[in-house]
Amino acid sequence: MKLTITSIKLKSPIHFFALSLHGMRIRGQLQKSAGLTKTKVTGFWTKHYTMTLWNDEASLRSFARNGHHLAAMKKSASLAKEISTLTIDADSLPTWKEATRLLHENGRIIQYNVDSRS
Repeated sequence: MKLTITSIKLKSPIHFFALSLHGMRIRGQLQKSAGLTKTKVTGFWTKHYTMTLWNDEASLRSFARNGHHLAAMKKSASLAKEISTLTIDADSLPTWKEATRLLHENGRIIQYNVDSRS
């Protein structure tokens, strides 16, 4: 199984509304996705986390590269200061404490320029 842990740091609290809209659409896509086993979401203010557990990498890639998730990824530079992501083999979702540790120690970080006009 494949576990993906993601965090997003928003540029500003005002971007939470756009993130929420994307999140609602992505949840709908997740509900229809083949191969999804479990999902968890947490966050507050400008820092948000997700975890998803997939039966196989093909299902994960199909979800990530299509639909509302792909549309949200294309908009991420306008919303986020930073996105961290990690995909590993796992049999279950870890605790949030363990997930954030794994993400901070091993995650891939994408940083966006913070533009005062955003």
